[in-house]
Amino acid sequence: MDKRYEVYCLVDPCFYDAPAHSERDESRDCEAARRPVPDTWVRAQLGDWAVYRPDGAKLPVQGWKVHVSACLDNAEEILGAVWHYCVPRRIPFKFLPSKDFLFLANAKYAHRGASGKFVTIYPADEAQLHRVLTELDAALHGRPGPYILSDLRWAEGPLYVRYGAFADRYCVAPGGEVVPAIEDGTGQLVPDVRGPTFQVPDWVRLPEFLEPHLADRARTTVSGLPYRIDSALHFSNGGGLYAGVDLRTGERVVLKEARPYAGLTPDGSDAVTRLHREREALERLAGLDCVPAVRDHFMLGDHHFLVEEFIEGSTLYEQFIDRYPLVALEADESAYADYTSWALDIFRKIERAVDAVHERGVVVGDVHTLNALVQPDGRVVLIDFEGASDVALARRQTLAAPGFAAPWATTGFDIDRYALACLRLFLFMPLPGLIDLDANKAGHFAREAARLFPLPPAFLADAVQVINGNAVDGDRLPATDEPRLDPDPQGWERARDSVSAAIRASATPQREDRLFPGDIEQFLTPGSGTAFAHGAAGVLYALNVTGAGRHPQYEDWLVQRALHPGPGTRLGFYEGMHGVAYVLDHLGHRAEAMKVLDIGAGERWDRLGLNLYGGLAGIGLNLLHFAARTDDPAFRDTALQVADLAAGRLGPADSVPEVSGREQPYAGLMLGSSGPALMFVRLYEYTGEAHFLDLAATALRQDLRRCVVRPDGAMEVNEGFRTMPYLADGSVGIGLVLDHYLAHRDDEQFAEAATAIRRAATAPFYIEPGLFDGVAGMILHLSRPHPPGTAAERDPVVAAHIRRLARYVCTYQGNLAFPGEQLMRLSMDLATGSAGVLLAVGSALHHEPVRLPFLAPPGRGGAGRGGAGRSSRAGSGNAHPDLSVPAPTYQKGGDRT
Repeated sequence: MDKRYEVYCLVDPCFYDAPAHSERDESRDCEAARRPVPDTWVRAQLGDWAVYRPDGAKLPVQGWKVHVSACLDNAEEILGAVWHYCVPRRIPFKFLPSKDFLFLANAKYAHRGASGKFVTIYPADEAQLHRVLTELDAALHGRPGPYILSDLRWAEGPLYVRYGAFADRYCVAPGGEVVPAIEDGTGQLVPDVRGPTFQVPDWVRLPEFLEPHLADRARTTVSGLPYRIDSALHFSNGGGLYAGVDLRTGERVVLKEARPYAGLTPDGSDAVTRLHREREALERLAGLDCVPAVRDHFMLGDHHFLVEEFIEGSTLYEQFIDRYPLVALEADESAYADYTSWALDIFRKIERAVDAVHERGVVVGDVHTLNALVQPDGRVVLIDFEGASDVALARRQTLAAPGFAAPWATTGFDIDRYALACLRLFLFMPLPGLIDLDANKAGHFAREAARLFPLPPAFLADAVQVINGNAVDGDRLPATDEPRLDPDPQGWERARDSVSAAIRASATPQREDRLFPGDIEQFLTPGSGTAFAHGAAGVLYALNVTGAGRHPQYEDWLVQRALHPGPGTRLGFYEGMHGVAYVLDHLGHRAEAMKVLDIGAGERWDRLGLNLYGGLAGIGLNLLHFAARTDDPAFRDTALQVADLAAGRLGPADSVPEVSGREQPYAGLMLGSSGPALMFVRLYEYTGEAHFLDLAATALRQDLRRCVVRPDGAMEVNEGFRTMPYLADGSVGIGLVLDHYLAHRDDEQFAEAATAIRRAATAPFYIEPGLFDGVAGMILHLSRPHPPGTAAERDPVVAAHIRRLARYVCTYQGNLAFPGEQLMRLSMDLATGSAGVLLAVGSALHHEPVRLPFLAPPGRGGAGRGGAGRSSRAGSGNAHPDLSVPAPTYQKGGDRT
């Protein structure tokens, strides 16, 4: 569960969106945000921040900055003091204009590196920095605020300092990703690290006046505690969870840390308040064997700690993953029966544990699969009582996992009863989060679970009754229309028309940041709203290649943003300008595509990672594509430069490639060595030079080294704690490139791996529907060998996957739409949402070829074995496979023909 997504669910009930786009209550805006801009000052909006600077002021590009923290109840006072200090002295500053934004910055799962920052002040030099700290501290000393983990605290007030960037500049990090940058001592751009610890860059001298404050910070240590901390189990903005040992007794314990004023929940309570609630609840429940016992509580610095007994066991979620028969390839009837028996037994134990807590008048408040531990003897223990309350207080829920959150008005024991109803469904169809997006899903999941598992009739009917808040007819589930996706030509046309209508209905051409709602990556990576993976380029490409039409007004939107990229816009294919240029060219906007490539030509690409997603492989493939499309030798020559650089970094087959001296940590198509392997295969087809196939083989073996064959014969990427079959970072993406390689050269190891990988794409259940990490990627892979439009007819697994997509279908304005990553909101993008599903189903059912760029099935539209037989160093070459796509007949301003 990726906790970053929660804050992006607070703005819109249907789509992920950034808090800056919320329709905020202006009465909660700070008074300073409503003031007229001072004379000779300029105000600008930067994301969530209101930025104030004196007209004509010049600042250094980096230096020591001051951050000011605040609580909701003293924010006005603190901001007023900063305003009245900075404006007369003409010192630039920025602040969060709304208390709602301040709440989000301090929420439980806010980014720990940025948490607590309410105001940022930009001193011109160290002398002004000292004055600001000294003089502002006189006005603000002792005011409470959350500790800013990334900074050094000044004295005992809400002032903190950190060395970092003032201007927006970017560089390539050691892992190959593009990140905010500062200059090092030699003038080179290096990452501006913004983590949850205070760090001074090696080349920067800590000002002498900060040294006593650093010494004060170092005095707080765990060395005097009667506990040894062995490992960190979990972190949130509210604090940490640690496993340790009581040195006095040798007993294993868990230590829960709470930071004051941080980790806020919707009721306004901070982590310390919730830790006190947990302590009170557990002390009230003392003696029950279904909750952990309290051992101690203490303070260290201003952090609070609760010590609990360590419970041996694994979470219910972990047990579920190990046992759930739908993820197995060959589960028989007995496997379903055995699982059903276990699941009903474990549910009864959890229900009895909740009942025992209720008997003492306590509401658990946060029942879900990660908050129930199953011990080796089968006993169940409920953990994490931060959201617990006395039933007599009739409190609403303050904490809940997605899919287990009760309706807002629910109070008391009904909160836990709702979560238990969701747990009934989860154990047999683990998609309860979709119920928040489509109320019909509870009945839909219950009916499908009843068809698959030998369940008592009342078990699921009772759950649907609680979730939907209405009575059912005895043990019978309510009859409603279930969504269907039929794997035939008529079903394809219905699905395509409906999904494309939902995509169009979601468009927001009035916005600058994104056209189609998608993943939170749209707000985390500059330029992602236009990009191929998560932005408009990928959506428009999917609509076009699946026959869902051309959309001039949306193409105009993409052209305008592509020609004026914002600071930090990425260069790579799936995340940046190269993918946008490819789509513009595909849609007939050749001149604009060339301009985008010209803009990108000024960017440094030589330090990027090797990968397809944002690195050298994607750039090299796109340059080769334009070399073929334009017959321009400059594109060919630059593509070969990219290939030479990638080949030099690749290393041998038994190694992991490095980027800037650091191992590239991923496997798979998008981020692993399979992306460079695809580039080398295409270069072989373009040039006929066999050494490119040798390089492709080396890269593929690097990825296969990171794979494992499961007991059921399926090959998946081994991530240590799990194995992954998916298109982006799992084995299926590797399998796609293996197939392209095997079209040119026989290899027994590769052929066996390709067969085992295809097996990984045949499971009857995947947790998400999307292209990169879900069912759609499996459909795309399994459809590859078949002629257009025939995959579902020829392969029953493809047909079954298409039907199973109905599990995830929600409705948006009366049409079919699919949820994105984490299943908490709908997505329309290519990587995670509806556009990707559309493209994958089109690859199986559309009468014309549908594929991702550079991944046409071998032998279609290009050279056969051995390529053109022409040297890469002479002549442009024009015999090649999927390096170009047919130009559409539509021209800007006309009709599609």
